[in-house]
Amino acid sequence: MIKLLRVDHRLLHGQVAFSWTNNLGVDSILIANDDVPVNALRKTTIKLAKPQGIKLVIKNIDDSIAALKSGATDKYKLFIVVESVADAERIVSAYPEIKQVNLGGIKAKEGARNISKAVNLLPEEEELVKKMAAQGVEVEIRQVPSDKKVIAQNVL
Repeated sequence: MIKLLRVDHRLLHGQVAFSWTNNLGVDSILIANDDVPVNALRKTTIKLAKPQGIKLVIKNIDDSIAALKSGATDKYKLFIVVESVADAERIVSAYPEIKQVNLGGIKAKEGARNISKAVNLLPEEEELVKKMAAQGVEVEIRQVPSDKKVIAQNVL
């Protein structure tokens, strides 16, 4: 069962590792990213942030989609973390059972617009958010579970 798909440019760190996993009651975290599986330093850093007692799986986006579709992840209370809105949209479009996406942290970059304290979107990312919303996905903004939920489409 997928509990949440989160977009966070830092992937797994203290905020995600502890507040979100405890709040969601998950037993497994899937880091879906095309770089981390082939980047030993990033992989090691993420493994160090893993909360005790939580299974951590690191796969590229295509392998993550394949695992979701195969049913191999069905036995877990799964928290999926991706680095970008584009990665989230790829997974949501390929696996429409995902109905909630959290925008937790997207760093500022040239051409991006700040839409909340820690979320900055390029125009093309705003279109991807709108696309996911049109597919029936709730795209919301919160850094931590105790923050007030803001629906992304309302601030675009």
